Order: sequence, then C-alpha cells, then structure tokens
Amino acid sequence: MISKNNINKKKKAISVLSGGLDSTVATAYYAKDYDIHAITFDYGQKSLNKEIESSKEITNSLGMEHTIIDIKWLANLGNSSLTNDSEIPKTNFENIDNTPHSEDIASKVWVPARNIVFTAIATSFAEAEGAEIIIVGWDKEEAVTFPDNSKEFLNSFNDLIAIGTKSLNNIEIKAPLIDLNKKEIVELGEKINAPMDISYSCYVGEKEHCGICESCVRRKRAFLDANIDDPSVYKN
Repeated sequence: MISKNNINKKKKAISVLSGGLDSTVATAYYAKDYDIHAITFDYGQKSLNKEIESSKEITNSLGMEHTIIDIKWLANLGNSSLTNDSEIPKTNFENIDNTPHSEDIASKVWVPARNIVFTAIATSFAEAEGAEIIIVGWDKEEAVTFPDNSKEFLNSFNDLIAIGTKSLNNIEIKAPLIDLNKKEIVELGEKINAPMDISYSCYVGEKEHCGICESCVRRKRAFLDANIDDPSVYKN
C-alpha cells in the first residue's frame, strides 16, 4: 500500500542559484512542484557576498535548503575580471547588442569552464540525493556570447549525464529560460511571482547595482522593456 505521505512527497531537485535574475526565476518556476536544494558557488568572485545574501533570502522566501560550495581555486585559473583585480568592463543600452562589443566583454569576464564545473558538481548532488532534475538559469540572450548558456550546451550536458551517471532517476538539466530573452524572463518572473525584488545581478558586488556592467545593463533594459517596476537601486 502506498502511504499518503509518499503520495504528497515532492520530487527532489537541485538548483544552481547565484541569486541573480535568471537563476531566481528559473528556481521559482519549479518551486511548487519540487523539493529544491539550492547550491551557490564561491569561486572567488567580487560579487560573492551579495550573491550569498540574495541566495539566502531567496531560498528562505521559497522554503528551500541552501548550501554554499567553496571552489575558490577556480579564481586562480584564467584572467577573469570577475575574480581578479582588473576593472569590470562597462557598457550601455546603445552598445549592449553590438556583437563585437559584447564578445569583448565576454572575453574579459569569462571564467574558464565555469558552467561545466557548476553543473558537474550539481550532478553529483543530484545523483547523491536522488534528485530528478537540475535547475539552471541559462537563457537565449546570454547564449549569444556565452556558449555555456546555449541549447547545444544544455543538450550535450544532458547526454553526458545520461552516459556518466548511475542514478535510477534519469537526471535531467532543466533550463526553463533557454528560449527567452531578458525581457521575457522578467515577464515570466512577474507571472509566477518569483522573488525578483531580492535578486542581485551586478558583477561589482557593492550594496547597490553599479548599473553599467553588462549584467546590470541587461537587467535594467529587461524591466524597462517589460514595463515592469524594477526593484533594483542603480548607482548609474
């Protein structure tokens, strides 16, 4: 006989949660249907403290377990302005869709194989905890200059998981934003009541959003284009 507790028990999920707009909306998208364990990575990034602060608020708001994982060694690889002393690149509405400009920014903030590392660790958690899905915030807009946000990357990683794990749950990465731009992500977040007001997107990591890094500019534009009030405070 199947007990009532087993019938009502939610399926397990792992979320890769940075506390940013995309991962917040993606996590909230599955919050009602899954028992989610959110993981946030410390890879030596400038925005670490704000990411942890936002992620904790988000998981508390949604009633989820939250774990911070130390992978500071990743900061020693490559030459990303997210993790070293160099200045974070600036941009604006006029240039953000200029492909050479955006690719130049991407090259300066790129952390070697970051999403591969994140997703591999999330897969270990999923297999160990019997989770069925791994939730990520990869999206179409960022996939233009960040290949580890693309549908090709998603499909390839799911193929890898199918081959390289022994889980009985057929673990699958779920990227509910994979076909959406930032405006559409904000619209979805509003529709599902995602806690976007406590998310944090800035590369710089100060109390207020800088307003001029790529992540801030995409966030600002998304709320404007969606005609939805932006809860963020920007310095610029």
